[in-house]
Amino acid sequence: MEPTLLILAAGMASRYGSMKQIQSFGPGGETIMDYSIYDAIRAGFKKVVFIIRKEFADDFKAIVEPPLKGKIAIDYVYQDLKSFTDGYQVPADRTKPWGTAHAVLCAKDAINEPFAVINADDFYGRDAFEKAYTFLTKNVNGNTYSIIGYELLKTLSDNGTVNRGVCRANASGDLVAIAERINIAKKDGKILVDDNQEPKELPMDSQVSMNFWCFDQSIFPYSEKLFNEFLSDNGNLTNPKSEFFIPIVADKFINANKGSIKVIPTSAQWFGVTYKEDAPEVKANLEQLVAAGEYPAKLWK
Repeated sequence: MEPTLLILAAGMASRYGSMKQIQSFGPGGETIMDYSIYDAIRAGFKKVVFIIRKEFADDFKAIVEPPLKGKIAIDYVYQDLKSFTDGYQVPADRTKPWGTAHAVLCAKDAINEPFAVINADDFYGRDAFEKAYTFLTKNVNGNTYSIIGYELLKTLSDNGTVNRGVCRANASGDLVAIAERINIAKKDGKILVDDNQEPKELPMDSQVSMNFWCFDQSIFPYSEKLFNEFLSDNGNLTNPKSEFFIPIVADKFINANKGSIKVIPTSAQWFGVTYKEDAPEVKANLEQLVAAGEYPAKLWK
């Protein structure tokens, strides 16, 4: 059974200030998503499912579908505030999506095979997709998931601080914990963190999550159970900023001894558009990769 690629594209892009999921960055007008899909196809993925919001569905489909026709199967899932909230009253002033784990849960009826999860606005690199495909076709099961681990130094921005989930693994390479660290930046040859946790300096080779996960479809019923628990906490239900994130599910999974999550390191260079000022650098990076022969000048000839 060939794995599916699930792309999270329902975010509001609050820091970036526009719908960056469908913005052109490549020399042929490609979006960052195009490169992820291209890498996924050549790794062996046969289907892509987009999680989007209904209000920009038409614009999204008009841009995404034409170049992919005949190259990979496509499906769409809408992340809606009322999805999987049966029995709970969603506050009228709640506008923010419930978070990445809820987004994944919304794809429950569209995915019946092992799958990878990525963000729409991150460039992950070919190596990451090849390793994800290998894991999803050979090693994934109901007790074994994985996360692609990136070198922290390769995920920083020159235009401001970033937030990263710093992974801690045991000697067997199993994820032990993810610590969400905020306000990370490189300064004077060091990687420093300005938050209320310790340590304040992180090793250059720290492995971090860029939200590239590999799951068996058994994650859906487990996530649904945890989402019900999340909503049963009235503080989460009424707080307009509370979110149900994938690391919450991952943390519960490993700490409840449901199974293990392997940390699969990649040497790939990550880049993305956290800030508008990152856009020129993203374009330059893609042009360099094209010039080096990693990608054709026009992905979808």
